[in-house]
Amino acid sequence: MAMTNRGNRKHDCFIFSTLEELVPQDHEVRKLEDAIDWMFIYPLVKDLYSNIGRPGIDPVVLFKMIIINYTFGYNSMRRTCREIEVNIAYRWFLGLSYDEKVPDYSTWAQNYIRRYRDSEVFDQIFSRILEQAILAGFVHPETVYGDATHMKASANKRKSHREEVELAKKAYEDDLLEEINEERKKHNKKEFETLRRTELDFDEETGEVIEHFEKKEIKVSNTDPESGNYHKGEHEECFAYCHTVFCDSSGFVLTYTTVPGNIHDSVSFHEAYQKLNDRFEEVENVVLDVGYKTPAVLREIVLNGQTPYVPYKRPMTGKGLFRKYEYVYDSEQDKYICPNSRELKYITTNRKGYREYKSNPEVCKNCPFLDQCTRSKNHQKTVTRHIWAEYVENAEKLRNTEKWKELYPKRKETIERVFADDKENHCLRFTRIRGLKKNSHQAALIFACHNLQRMAKWKWKHSFFLFK
Repeated sequence: MAMTNRGNRKHDCFIFSTLEELVPQDHEVRKLEDAIDWMFIYPLVKDLYSNIGRPGIDPVVLFKMIIINYTFGYNSMRRTCREIEVNIAYRWFLGLSYDEKVPDYSTWAQNYIRRYRDSEVFDQIFSRILEQAILAGFVHPETVYGDATHMKASANKRKSHREEVELAKKAYEDDLLEEINEERKKHNKKEFETLRRTELDFDEETGEVIEHFEKKEIKVSNTDPESGNYHKGEHEECFAYCHTVFCDSSGFVLTYTTVPGNIHDSVSFHEAYQKLNDRFEEVENVVLDVGYKTPAVLREIVLNGQTPYVPYKRPMTGKGLFRKYEYVYDSEQDKYICPNSRELKYITTNRKGYREYKSNPEVCKNCPFLDQCTRSKNHQKTVTRHIWAEYVENAEKLRNTEKWKELYPKRKETIERVFADDKENHCLRFTRIRGLKKNSHQAALIFACHNLQRMAKWKWKHSFFLFK
């Protein structure tokens, strides 16, 4: 067959066809359009618009533009608008004819600033899409998978300053304080007024006593002060936001929360977990990463009548020293027995909720296992035990059950896949916007697009096989 040489010539031509005919029947935008009735947006934003004045841009068009932005991973409204101008499928999805002008990228920005910034519309869109997935029978919340991931902030890590901030109160602090004081009272010890250490200062002008809570010094970004300094494992230190997410066994995101990147996963867990239980009453099993294997987290799950499934955590003991599990706890006499069969007696319960058990230094200094037990100068071994330690021990026993072996390995197919997919395809890797509220709204749209695209594909497959 002879070679054709067109000389790279391009000719203008007339296309006598409609957008409906030009968009392929299996294109992604058709699946998105059929997945949900987009008219639900109008009542959500009705109160944000005036009844008089010049008509504004159709809110469904605006939100569909941002759906295109995150579904197809552009991460820039300016670029999204350029793509819509030349992409027939996007124009069809928005309901714009070929000669109709695409809204400018600044139009979305101004509408966000003037209308949507202080509204609940982003969470409502996420909830509505999730409700549609539930009605379609795609969501199965009996077993949920939780984890957190960081999202790099739009902030230069070299432009920062040090700042002192008060330690935030934890969700479980009041319950922990009550149990600590009950235990201290049994042992005739003074009760704590608060778990956070405080300093009292006297104001001479007003005569009032000012209470200053314990503070710590943190690194704060000059560019985006609401982000947090994130440094974990092999990850590069940077300013970031963290998203705590729960998904079901089918990979649908059920709930999320956004916090600064310097907040530990086990602290941000409680808000997301509360939102999960407020929405879904049928949760039975909660599968978590090792970062959530803490007494407070496991206690909260068990008290809610659910079963936690967590992995093994290697003891953080110095090299050459006995592991903590080699010290046997006697629950009846409330004491520990060391590997040399010596007693470690209860001394006190500290502010962090740990009981302290200490050995007799006169006995320990002549012990043949002293070098493997402690390296303290006074030859005294101290073992701590949290007052909620039984919740961790019970969760540890579940690792030997068939249910754990069935559920825990699915983390890589569910929550880890959610993060991988959203980072690769839906702009979760880094953010161009600044501020906690804006990033929370962005997260709502990213996870809404994740659920929408998943639901759209499943609905399309179902209808394809139904009518085949």
